[in-house]
Amino acid sequence: MRSVCWTRMLTQVARWVGRSFPLILALTLFARPSSAYRPFDGTDAAVIKEGEVEIELQPAGILREGTETNLIAPATRLNYGISNEWEAVLEGQLQTPLTSSEPSTLTASGAFLKGVLHPGSLQGKEGLSIATEFGVLLPDSRGEAGFGASMAWIVSQRWEWGAVHFNVATGLTRKHNSDLFLSTILEGPLKWKVRPVAEMSFEQEFTQHRTLSGLVGLIWQVRDDLSFDFAVRHAVTNHVNVDEVRAGMTFSFPLRVTERWK
Repeated sequence: MRSVCWTRMLTQVARWVGRSFPLILALTLFARPSSAYRPFDGTDAAVIKEGEVEIELQPAGILREGTETNLIAPATRLNYGISNEWEAVLEGQLQTPLTSSEPSTLTASGAFLKGVLHPGSLQGKEGLSIATEFGVLLPDSRGEAGFGASMAWIVSQRWEWGAVHFNVATGLTRKHNSDLFLSTILEGPLKWKVRPVAEMSFEQEFTQHRTLSGLVGLIWQVRDDLSFDFAVRHAVTNHVNVDEVRAGMTFSFPLRVTERWK
């Protein structure tokens, strides 16, 4: 039974990668320098430049919670630079059960605004970078049909030896429960071609569940305009083990492609 499950899972991953590769390749040809944060649950205190679009793309990933295994394909975060201090964000992912015949679900969707409140080391200046992100959690295509809301505060500091990013978020879930999320992200030196990264996080959805999570991975800066990431995550939610494999890329380009050639 387990071998059949993994065969089905690998087949679906291969199909998704095959279908997504032409689009990924085409978008990569127009890529510009990117700065947003995969593969974390939290983020950094930076935004994309005005007039640019940034895409954080995970073509396929694996999520196992207890005895259930799901294919996350794709997971996407789209950022648009409204100004040099603010960006608009739209995100979501398609989740397909591999251990049951249930249909796919569009989940973890949301629309947000993110802004830098105090420029610092992430903006080429001295001191802390401070940002906020707030917005609406959109209903799932199946299951949780309600709206939610979230507001986060992010503090980042970068040194030659690495960077640290702290996240604190509060909100109302799609089930209308209060929620608290805390995250600390650590990363190696920016000048390294491949830098190690890690994240520790805690989430409490009051009256529902509590999650402790740890993530370790790598970010490969192929060049200034293209990066790939790989990470593994382990969490415990109400005494249930959750394991996840994430792999993706981040790239950006001007909204009007002709501006690239000016």
